Amino acid sequence: MHKTLIAITLASIVIAVGAVLVAVGVVPMGATNEGGAGNGNAQIVAHEGAGLGRVATEAEVALLNISIRPDGVGLPPGQGTVQEGALIFGPRCANCHGPRGRGGQGGRLSGGVGTLGGEEPIKTVNSYWPYATTLFDYIRRAMPLYEPQSLTDSEVYALVAYILMQDRIIEPTDVMNATTLPQVIMPNRNGFVEWWPRPPE
Repeated sequence: MHKTLIAITLASIVIAVGAVLVAVGVVPMGATNEGGAGNGNAQIVAHEGAGLGRVATEAEVALLNISIRPDGVGLPPGQGTVQEGALIFGPRCANCHGPRGRGGQGGRLSGGVGTLGGEEPIKTVNSYWPYATTLFDYIRRAMPLYEPQSLTDSEVYALVAYILMQDRIIEPTDVMNATTLPQVIMPNRNGFVEWWPRPPE
């Protein structure tokens, strides 16, 4: 009787394993392939897939491939002024980041320049980030939080100009574009250690 129970249990395990293999798209040994007859020496093979989805088009890839390098490579055409940025910041950004980006539930963007070496450092975009191009990348990719990637490239340039001007990193008359933005020197540009491709000696 014990032998019978063991045999039944082993058979149940084999059936269960076979069902799992089929469910995950693996054909058990001896199964047919391409409609042909199987044999006991056949290897376990995987299906090509469930047939879902399709290859992304170049245009679709381009929509996601929007990274901006620190040196500005990848910045798009367009431009924006501080005044234009002020008109956008109020209705689109101030609710989360506070007036002039000085603090809110979404985090502080400006202020704190010169405090990083003190007892109470204030880390903001303007005081801490080493590259202004990163600000463009982040805003275009993720902001506003409730409607990301809804801003035009010129609107993003304008917002970058407005935020940077709050701490006079740029002047009120400066225009931000693909040429001028990489030239902006952030206050904490030299506050980071280059570790790639290897740490300094």
